[in-house]
Amino acid sequence: MTSDDVPIGRRVARWRVRRSMTQQMLADRLRRSKSWVDKIERGARTLDRYSVIQEVAHVLRVEPEVLLGQPRSTPAGTPGGVDDIRAALARYDIPEAPPQTDELRRQVGHAWLSFQHAHYGQLVRVVPGLLDAARAAQRAEALVQAYRITSSLLVKLGEADLGWLAADRAMTAAGDDRLLAAAAAISVGQALRAQDRDRLALAALLPAANRVLPPSAHFCDQEVCGACGDQTCRKRLDHEGGSEGEGQGGHRGWAVGGTLLVQATLAAAGCGEHRRADELIDRAAGVAASLRGYDDTHRTCFGPVAVELARVLIAAQRGDAAEALRRHSSVVRREGWRRLPAEYRGAYLVDVARAYLHLGDVRGAARALVDADSIAPAEVRCRASARTVIADVARAQPAPAGVARLATLVGLTR
Repeated sequence: MTSDDVPIGRRVARWRVRRSMTQQMLADRLRRSKSWVDKIERGARTLDRYSVIQEVAHVLRVEPEVLLGQPRSTPAGTPGGVDDIRAALARYDIPEAPPQTDELRRQVGHAWLSFQHAHYGQLVRVVPGLLDAARAAQRAEALVQAYRITSSLLVKLGEADLGWLAADRAMTAAGDDRLLAAAAAISVGQALRAQDRDRLALAALLPAANRVLPPSAHFCDQEVCGACGDQTCRKRLDHEGGSEGEGQGGHRGWAVGGTLLVQATLAAAGCGEHRRADELIDRAAGVAASLRGYDDTHRTCFGPVAVELARVLIAAQRGDAAEALRRHSSVVRREGWRRLPAEYRGAYLVDVARAYLHLGDVRGAARALVDADSIAPAEVRCRASARTVIADVARAQPAPAGVARLATLVGLTR
């Protein structure tokens, strides 16, 4: 049995014995009955209020994390190094001695893996050198990838304005390549959404999607055309080739286009345009159902599960708690959910926690935050937006123990 498997009551008993206390002595110092202490140690009574855990820990002279079975961690926060990234973005001279193509490809791949595993502290140190290497090579694909990674990281670290700059650089580097420009537009949309500029995000995302998706998935002047139902779109997508500029096969373009539609869906929901959001996500579902396997070169993670996760968020956004809960409980049991990168799952769960709060479900928000922390700790502990959700949940009385512990780790006071 590992220490994490040991019930909290048994930990209380062990530390009581180590401190040479009887149950009566501990009870007296806690101003509780001996029977209460005995029930806690036997597991007959649940010790789940963080304020009480803090009180017991204080008497036993240990940290609350010790009783909770969690190692004591250093306070979390946004990793330093953003100034170095800003300095790298401010350099306009082209570095000499471009790296070998294979070496640059390795650096880009390593950076994407670091991002997808939510290793943001490590990535902050890597990005300045990656930007210099990509600029030295002057290869459009490498530049777009480097700027997209930079933009995504900066958005995570609460620097959405700077992330927008990096995303705009990616658009410029893409030039006339439609697929690269569409991939860069994903980053533009994410940076704008992070600044609560959902209408601007929609204006950037939808035209980009139209440029890479087949005509059957395009939209009319009103952005969404109702003349083509899901089944019609799905059938035509299965038989049509990719659009111009897609390079190695149409499915890659569809994955990028589908991701643009998902981002546009979330932007529409953020604008309060719930009917448009539903229509957009239906189009994205049609694209996802058409994919027959592809190489995710542009790190979109697009597919049926990504579409279903977006449906959860837009249902919560419009206040449909029953549908949001039903869809959420269903999608996280799917095999595709477990195959998504840790960053993607962690970010989604933080969004779900925020949605639960909007619906007045503090316990649901707490569960989502604790799950997110177990999957991608940096997604919860390094992001300012996540800390805001933690603080809101931790204010509940009584505060859920897991979230109160997270509040302590990120330096929040209750």
